[in-house]
Amino acid sequence: MPLIKLQTEIRADIKVCFDLSRNIDFHKESLKHSKEKAIAGKTSGLIELGEWVTWEAVHFGIKQKLTSKLTEFEPPDYFVDEMVSGAFKSFKHEHIFHEKEKETIMIDIFYFESPFGIFGRLANVLFLKRYMKKLLITRNRFLKEKAERLTN
Repeated sequence: MPLIKLQTEIRADIKVCFDLSRNIDFHKESLKHSKEKAIAGKTSGLIELGEWVTWEAVHFGIKQKLTSKLTEFEPPDYFVDEMVSGAFKSFKHEHIFHEKEKETIMIDIFYFESPFGIFGRLANVLFLKRYMKKLLITRNRFLKEKAERLTN
């Protein structure tokens, strides 16, 4: 199962970072290049424990749907969203936040499993892990910029 781990240092309040990370409207804005939109479940505002959202987006030129649910929630330090249905066999995204002096350290731990057995594992190696990492980095840069503007 591929694993992506990222750490982003943000000169902003931990609560601001935590809330932006679970904000449906912010997510849409940060990934608008993939035409990401929430089409069912919680479609706007801050997602809470037990709530779910179905996303529609274009990846690799194909319109796809993915439903994820918030399965763990410890504000403002930690939450987890997990795929309920979608293109992956499974995924789990841990969002971890630590305060360090006047910064928030945001850590993403993203596990995913591709469908289609050996062909899925080959896709992971050839392009999928790199693609998912780039998507997370794009979102995190956007979050960092917005959080720092809101705090400073």
